[in-house]
Amino acid sequence: MRIGLAQINPTVGDIAGNAKLILDQINAAKGQCDLIIFPELSLTGYPPEDLLLKPAFIQDNLTALKHLAASVHGIDALLGFVDHKQGRLYNAAAWISNRRIRGIYHKQKLPNYGVFDEERYFAPGPRFALWKIKGISVGITICEDLWSDSDFLTPLKRMKPDLVVNLSASPFHAGKWKERETVAKAAARALGAPVAYCNLVGGQDELVFDGGSFVIRPDGRKIHQAPLFKTGLTQFTFSNEKKTLGSSEKQKKRTITLIEEIHGALLLGLSDYVSKNRFQKVALGLSGGIDSALVAALAAKALGSSNVIGVTMPSRFNSPETVKDARDLARNLGIRLIEIPIENLFDSFKTALAPSFKGTTPNIAEENLQARIRGSLLMALSNKFGWLVLTTGNKSEMSTGYCTLYGDTAGGFAVIKDVLKTTVYALARFMNDKAGSAVIPASTLSRPPTAELRENQRDEDSLGAYADLDPLLIGYVEKNRPLADLEKSVSIKQISDKADYIRKIVSLVDKSEYKRRQAPPGIKITPRSFGRDHRMPITNRYTPS
Repeated sequence: MRIGLAQINPTVGDIAGNAKLILDQINAAKGQCDLIIFPELSLTGYPPEDLLLKPAFIQDNLTALKHLAASVHGIDALLGFVDHKQGRLYNAAAWISNRRIRGIYHKQKLPNYGVFDEERYFAPGPRFALWKIKGISVGITICEDLWSDSDFLTPLKRMKPDLVVNLSASPFHAGKWKERETVAKAAARALGAPVAYCNLVGGQDELVFDGGSFVIRPDGRKIHQAPLFKTGLTQFTFSNEKKTLGSSEKQKKRTITLIEEIHGALLLGLSDYVSKNRFQKVALGLSGGIDSALVAALAAKALGSSNVIGVTMPSRFNSPETVKDARDLARNLGIRLIEIPIENLFDSFKTALAPSFKGTTPNIAEENLQARIRGSLLMALSNKFGWLVLTTGNKSEMSTGYCTLYGDTAGGFAVIKDVLKTTVYALARFMNDKAGSAVIPASTLSRPPTAELRENQRDEDSLGAYADLDPLLIGYVEKNRPLADLEKSVSIKQISDKADYIRKIVSLVDKSEYKRRQAPPGIKITPRSFGRDHRMPITNRYTPS
């Protein structure tokens, strides 16, 4: 049997569009494949979240499935949809053959951790399904069903499947493909059958689905690999008589690095957020710093230079070097640059506030005025021309609250919200290497990072060196390690009082939740990102010890 794994990029809620996408792929696979497999909830898009609470949405999805089934002949198909039985919803897989629905399977294991909330919506299915498709016994699983221990899979093993398929919508974080392969290898060995894993592709709000579908033999060897971050159909063959597997794709040893993965995820997540929300162009503030330079480079790559507008808004505190870097970056990327000096606006604000600020010393209030002026200007351009404003804050800043509400956090999409500062630099170097030239100016990469809101300001003055900060944030934010463990496990090289520094940073992280709640969504690239993964109360008096 010739089997196709269809890595498609559906849009949540676009049931008609998704059905057409599925049918087009089915028709294209005719003559090439006997069976085509689609990802989890491919008909509705994943995750549909509270759309599942709308009865009309559920009915539209069921109607679309029936119409789709009536159009399918000459090939069998497995696809994901939402089923409704006796007042309960199920994350389901449908087997379509000869213009009708031949079978339906309900997902049993419902993930309810991290980014997943499936228990909020779905009921668990009662049992595994084994379908005889063109003489081959095919065991059906959906995503989390496979991420279970061997005891859970025992009933499926007793059914003696020739092949097990997994319809999946497994979101990306760097290195996630290794976890999927490990899980599938364990399942293939436990079941004594090959596992075909079909994963979703595309960006959906904060999530990116990276594809990378594959097939694992019962001995744990991978014999088929689909690309990461790309849609399309890849094929393999299964012989029931000889119990053999083969791939029509030329298999290459995977050499992709974590930085390449993150780069691919950011491009796909940004491109899909812009296109699926029907924006034409994006705008962002260009400060001459590394964060805005990286976001601009990613946007130009993902959307095309003609769809990116940089806005530089210098004040007295911006050095000639950073202003030059912003201009050089725009020229290197081929993007439009708008220059709006803010000194007069800054003076006007200070004049208006002078009676209220009388007798006080200039401090962070005046610094943040500049950021808020810039945010207001960007949003005015957005309102006038319909541009989506991209914010440029990174995870190191978002973690510690080193950002200004209604200033540098003002915008519609936070591209590098889940990217630590040290990774920002690595990505910038990677993009320059890939381009074969210093598209992001060398001086931007070498200059000590600064917000340039006062004279001689440096990020290190407030946060310490990023080489010290970022490992600490990984330990506390991403791994939830207690203070005592952080003091033992995290290397702090440039701070004399390690314990005091750790307590300071942890306190900043905990106090900044109110800022993060008001920030725009951003692309998840780590195992624990702010937002879906990190749900801390704003009003919170717990102090870590």
